[in-house]
Amino acid sequence: MIELGKYANTVMSAYGISLVLLAAIILQTWRANARARRDLEEHESRG
Repeated sequence: MIELGKYANTVMSAYGISLVLLAAIILQTWRANARARRDLEEHESRG
């Protein structure tokens, strides 16, 4: 692994936070897609 010296904690924290935020965005997008798909199917079944 790359030697980061005294900045290791800062860099690793930034990577960790970025990964958590990216995972949250992906999860939110996945849930919104599922909700939209359900709503569309419901709307189409009415008409």
